[in-house]
Amino acid sequence: MRKIPIFVVDAFAEQLFGGNPAAVCPLEEWLPDAIMQAIAAENNLSETAFFVPSNQPGVDYQLRWFTPTVEVSLCGHATLASGHVLLNTLGLRGNRVVFGTQSGLLTVERDGEGLCVDLPALPPQPLKDALDDVPKDLRLGLGAKPQAWFSAGHNYMAVFAEAAAVAALAPDMAALTRLTGMGVIVTAPGGEHAVDFVSRYFTPACGIAEDPVTGGAHCTLVPYWAERLKKTRMLALQVSARRGRLQAELVGERVRLGGRVVPYLRGEIAIP
Repeated sequence: MRKIPIFVVDAFAEQLFGGNPAAVCPLEEWLPDAIMQAIAAENNLSETAFFVPSNQPGVDYQLRWFTPTVEVSLCGHATLASGHVLLNTLGLRGNRVVFGTQSGLLTVERDGEGLCVDLPALPPQPLKDALDDVPKDLRLGLGAKPQAWFSAGHNYMAVFAEAAAVAALAPDMAALTRLTGMGVIVTAPGGEHAVDFVSRYFTPACGIAEDPVTGGAHCTLVPYWAERLKKTRMLALQVSARRGRLQAELVGERVRLGGRVVPYLRGEIAIP
């Protein structure tokens, strides 16, 4: 049996058992895809990250992410988690690490007592409700009518008037699962939470009913709210059961997300 290290940390967390847990597996070389997918399924967390040393100039590691059912092209919280493992646990020299990924180069660097991850901005495009751009399963699955519908990449986005409406949502996950390969972002102004905006994220079609704190969703949320609020620096709160607070900034065509990472577990995986 071969053994590989595994770390589980809570990303964008103010304390242990908050934020979004991610598993991180440092590798010397890639395992077969089927094995990495099986490890992610066994972990049963929203994301398991794997990275290997890179030979690409200017890139420290190549990074991939798996949900319990599929490999995904972008994951913010597991990138932050991977940066934490390298910089704060494994003792990588310096204050930043550059990852090569399916979504281009992503950087994690120290930011005060926390870390900051740099991601591509994915601004949303409005959907015309009257022209039936909004799938029936999305309407039925969300179970509430928002002020406006948008889409961006592999996500739909619904904008509500109040944070309480976002917190109260109880989606029909069976209906949302039929949105093959698509996730659903819901958002509203921060209101009584004393933040600029709140959000939740549902992606049962990718094996995750509700993701606790979602860096990738903020690639769309940040440019939307930056335009709406006419500001580039914001404080965000994802109002899932675990909750997570993010310091967000729009820098040109990039989104910077800052937060803390809290270690939970380290060990070994035995594989054939």
